[in-house]
Amino acid sequence: MTAPAPTLVEAARRLAHEVLAPGAEIADREGVSPAAIGEVKRSGVLGVGGPVAYGGAQEPDAVAREIAEILAGACCSTYFVQAQHHSPVRMLATADSPARERLLRPLCDGTLLSGIAFSHLRAFPRTPVRVTRVPGGRRFDGRVPWYTGWGLNDVMLLAGVTDDGEALFAFADAREQPGLRPTPPLELAALTGTRTVGLELDGLVVPEEAVVRSRPYEEWAVADRPKNTNPNPAVFGVAGAALDLLEAAGDAEAKETARVLGERLREVRREAYTLVDEVPPGERLADRLAVKTRAYDVLRAATTAAIVAGGGRAFGLGSPAQRLAREGLFLVVQGQTADVRSAHLRALRG
Repeated sequence: MTAPAPTLVEAARRLAHEVLAPGAEIADREGVSPAAIGEVKRSGVLGVGGPVAYGGAQEPDAVAREIAEILAGACCSTYFVQAQHHSPVRMLATADSPARERLLRPLCDGTLLSGIAFSHLRAFPRTPVRVTRVPGGRRFDGRVPWYTGWGLNDVMLLAGVTDDGEALFAFADAREQPGLRPTPPLELAALTGTRTVGLELDGLVVPEEAVVRSRPYEEWAVADRPKNTNPNPAVFGVAGAALDLLEAAGDAEAKETARVLGERLREVRREAYTLVDEVPPGERLADRLAVKTRAYDVLRAATTAAIVAGGGRAFGLGSPAQRLAREGLFLVVQGQTADVRSAHLRALRG
């Protein structure tokens, strides 16, 4: 009999165990490798939420979250590069655009990896990237301050604001070309291996058929704002990896600390995902923010405990403990909005 195909969660675990975790320290220092991204593409995880009709798995959100935790706990840099891919897939799945038929299948089956260049929309009313109509397409001008996966992504979902206040999204090739130039890689305290750059846009023109969506900015913002009130699953993945290190330290104090923090982690994770799954996105935002800041507390405690248990050895660049601690700091500010920052600062001083 033919063995059943592995589930995507099993495939993610294999990817994490055989590829990502063994190379995590090198990826952290030298950059996520094209070979690792090739394994991500072959694993099937890029299509976790994509429509079955286009080669995706169309798994429930709970499966996508579990995969995110697994990958982030193994190598947060590689996780973060592939994490950019899922927003374009979700947008294309509901888009009425020629780009859907051209790109959705190769994005779902792992032929193509997409990046995203739209977090700057949250700076509104400032408009770091402006979009104007030109014959046959749209022109982008300005600066994308943060673009992850340069040199690894095949395409990008790029956004800007039009003169009449529309948030417009379109696909472009993720390469240097007329009107698009990357900055040197950004020097980051953590996840520097994600090959993150800025993008200088000076007359980049994309054809009209590359436009995916255009809607009034406030309409987009209303749907976007609640998203970042929920914890990133990567927080639970990195915290869990730190607790695994703590458990492996061997002494009774470390094991007891891992047990206590593990209980806290499971509880806050359960609360967070209950809010995501059972409460409409725009409701109980204060509760979501409170749970998010508690998740940060457990993350900080777990990564600090791994450092404490490791002692001076934990500060060597070959030690996973110092990497996980820095990744935890990165996740505290990743996707941060004004509401999240205020809630977190209030919690810290409280």
